Amino acid sequence: MMRWKTAAGAAPGAAQAAPMDGDALFDAAFVAALEPFVLRIAQAQRGGRLAEQRSTARGQGVDFADYKPYVEGDDLRSVDWNTYRRLGKAFVRVYEERQDLPVYLLVDLSRSMFAETPPRIQAALQTALGLAAIALHQQDNVSLLPFSDGLQAPVRALSGGQALSRVMQTLAGYRAAGGSGLAQALAQAAAMPLRRGLMVVISDFFDPAGADAVTTALAQVPHALLLVQMVRDHDTDPRLHPDLQGDVQISDGESSDLLPLTLTPELVERYQSVRRAFQQQLATAAAAVRGQHVTLDAAQPVLAQLTALFSDGGLWL
Repeated sequence: MMRWKTAAGAAPGAAQAAPMDGDALFDAAFVAALEPFVLRIAQAQRGGRLAEQRSTARGQGVDFADYKPYVEGDDLRSVDWNTYRRLGKAFVRVYEERQDLPVYLLVDLSRSMFAETPPRIQAALQTALGLAAIALHQQDNVSLLPFSDGLQAPVRALSGGQALSRVMQTLAGYRAAGGSGLAQALAQAAAMPLRRGLMVVISDFFDPAGADAVTTALAQVPHALLLVQMVRDHDTDPRLHPDLQGDVQISDGESSDLLPLTLTPELVERYQSVRRAFQQQLATAAAAVRGQHVTLDAAQPVLAQLTALFSDGGLWL
């Protein structure tokens, strides 16, 4: 889809500095306000550390899951002696083992995320930090997988007391890195040997490859999905953009190419129809893997929007 970026704004092809310094972007009050929230998926894949997330593993834990016949080597403390007295057969109690949830944050560093005022990347980084803080607070591990034309160097499996500081420093150092290749980045991430968990994609979801390429790539991701789309009000209605009146030149925010057009009611209606279909495609793609598609307004405070997203105290996928 075309980004409504007018020629009067910042040069679309120019690499830009980080939108704000780390202290201004990630204040302590913002992180503290998110501490009560929890982030859960139906089941994490076994193989992680003992933590709070339900998993497919059976072993240590406090939540009873099932019985299994006793075999030599089983812990005698787990034998249900009442069942043995009734049936004359020994059965062992099996408990659900709670483990950590791997959370993979794909943050869009394409030039279009840096192009506006305020840039969408500012809200995107605050969102990434907020979700990382929630995950780390509940003893999960966080990986950062930035992308532009494709995946860039990741920071893998951060956990423990110093992890949030590492996340902050890494996010604050992100710069505009190239064009938008979301479909390619998703394909690369899907092919990585990662333990199944939650993949969070924070992006404007504009990709020159088109909506079908993005949703096809999403279908190949072997993780639960949370799609966080950074939007502005003029994405839905370009007439809300102060510079979009009559004859204009627009850019996709990724290159220096400009497209001249006349903003007519018919053109706006066609654009809105295509956008509605694209938004539905994203929602359907997320729902297919028990995930969720949400939109955050990049021009509004992030904390209030995350608080609304976690309005029931948690986000369960």
